[in-house]
Amino acid sequence: MQNIRAAVIQTVSTTDPEANIRTMRRLVRQAADAGADWAVLPEYWPLMGRSDSDKLALAEPFGVGRFQTALSQAAAECRLILFGGTVPLHSGDAGKVLNTMLVYGRGGELLGRYDKMHLFGYSGLGERYAEADTIAAGTSVPQLAADGWLLAQGICYDLRFPEFFRAQAPFDALVLPAAFTHTTGRAHWELLLRARAVENQCYVLAAGQGGHHQSGRRTFGHSMIIDPWGDTLALLPEGEGVITATLDPVRLHSVRTRLPALSHRIL
Repeated sequence: MQNIRAAVIQTVSTTDPEANIRTMRRLVRQAADAGADWAVLPEYWPLMGRSDSDKLALAEPFGVGRFQTALSQAAAECRLILFGGTVPLHSGDAGKVLNTMLVYGRGGELLGRYDKMHLFGYSGLGERYAEADTIAAGTSVPQLAADGWLLAQGICYDLRFPEFFRAQAPFDALVLPAAFTHTTGRAHWELLLRARAVENQCYVLAAGQGGHHQSGRRTFGHSMIIDPWGDTLALLPEGEGVITATLDPVRLHSVRTRLPALSHRIL
């Protein structure tokens, strides 16, 4: 394993897909200029629609489409591994899309695909969200490795299910694009991220949407990079931008050796 300079990108995506593509390209280039080996985009970067159904019209067949092409090109042009947040893909279910993270290599080749499995539902304080109305749940637990690092993957609401990540063990870093609401983010986002880092003794790369959107929705932001001891290495509270930190295998090994909790597991 080698040191990895990781970048986490935060956006405040609009209702205009073309504008969001331009923003994505600019921020990925900014990450590359900062020396990033990897860059992570947030959930729903191509669109934060005025209604949950807006993404249905933008869904792409797997392997074809402007969002997938833009991600592949950005990875190749910037010569980094790009964890492509999420894009809407055809699901085969009428009225529903897959909410999918695609990972592209430094040549623009596809390295991985994960369709979000846990679908967010919330009702309270004048807000209601029901992803299951417009999203079909994925069925396969992801597996991925990059640059010698074993990686766990999740998308937003997956964060609340620790057993989902245990099912992906062993891994060295956890990659999580998200679009947490301001209400749930303020209450639980950092708490859950640091818990996943500590219990899995891994780095966590969490990329969020961060601010007030044209749709009227407010997302929490606070994109973070966390180390295996639970320390926050980088944080962006709100607004668009890029944060970076170094993932150090020596630090990873030190934490796991000094407190070998993973080897003490019984179940």
